[in-house]
Amino acid sequence: MSFDFAIIGAGIAGASLAAELAPYGRTILLEAEDAPGYHATGRSAAFWSETYGGPRIQPLTTASHDFLAYPPAEFADRPFLDQYGALHIADADGQSALAVFVAEFADSDVVLDELEATEIARHIPGIAPGWTKGVFEPSCADIDVAALHQAYLRGAKRAGSQLCCNARVEALAHEGENWAIGWRGHAIEAEVVINAAGAWADDIAAMAGIQPLGITAYRRTMVQLRTDPAPPEKLPLVIDALGRFYFKSEAGGRLWLSPHDEIAVEPGDSAPEEMDIAIAIARFKSAVDWKVEAVERKWAGLRSFAPDRLPVYGFDPLARNFFWCAGQGGFGIQTAPAAATLARALITAEPAASMVAAIDPRIYAPDRLR
Repeated sequence: MSFDFAIIGAGIAGASLAAELAPYGRTILLEAEDAPGYHATGRSAAFWSETYGGPRIQPLTTASHDFLAYPPAEFADRPFLDQYGALHIADADGQSALAVFVAEFADSDVVLDELEATEIARHIPGIAPGWTKGVFEPSCADIDVAALHQAYLRGAKRAGSQLCCNARVEALAHEGENWAIGWRGHAIEAEVVINAAGAWADDIAAMAGIQPLGITAYRRTMVQLRTDPAPPEKLPLVIDALGRFYFKSEAGGRLWLSPHDEIAVEPGDSAPEEMDIAIAIARFKSAVDWKVEAVERKWAGLRSFAPDRLPVYGFDPLARNFFWCAGQGGFGIQTAPAAATLARALITAEPAASMVAAIDPRIYAPDRLR
């Protein structure tokens, strides 16, 4: 069986790109697990923040906003975003970092409002003494990650793309002009291979005889807490300026908390460590006087980065028709509409859509890592 495009990985990166590419040729989406989005997409903290990932990620995030907030009627019947804002807070140790954060976005269109202690307390009841500086990011929003991912999978299927689960690629090599791909007794050919394998992106490259780029997997821990008092329903996403924690309200009066950890791990089914959970709760208690009544859920997900912490979108300079769509860190979901549109333009050599026309794709090209 022959395809124009074979996408390895059906998380948000692969699913969104399949929806973009399917109208341009026969497309197949290969997922190693028995359901798409198991390792990273399905374990996301689920927020959209223009500042997350830094100034060189922000253009992709901002470009994705209108699609997420006002999706086309044929794609979804409701928005994927619920705006509530983010509050970046600093104690005495973090005030310099907060100032650097504001300066990084001074030349962008991102709105950041500096707050003093009394204004912070209005947003966060029970804030502990010492957290006297804050920056409010009003555009921050929750993302309905599951709905977005499913909408992309439906869109890809509607455009003719095939999805194969339990399809862990075991063989990948050039055969004539095409790539030969094999898994569990199956074999196909494809003109273009798109490596959207997340934490396994370097493994896929090595299998194809291509030099890896140094994509590294990191564990991120999350816990769901029951607290007294319960968090306000519209509590903004609260982020420590020094990156020691973040927390946000969830449905049912619960709180999601992370120690903002990044622990380098081998790709696999990531699980939380009890020490990281304890660290998260201790840091949370340093910020607010709320009582932690129970840890109701705990989980860990994978995020993967290139050495310079920018995503990789582009054909490998040393391999014919091998396209990288990897290294999206924790911002792959919030940038998915723009990233998939940009990648589709690079793969098909079609003009870029207006959404990404002002974004220079060379910033994210794999040859920068060679």
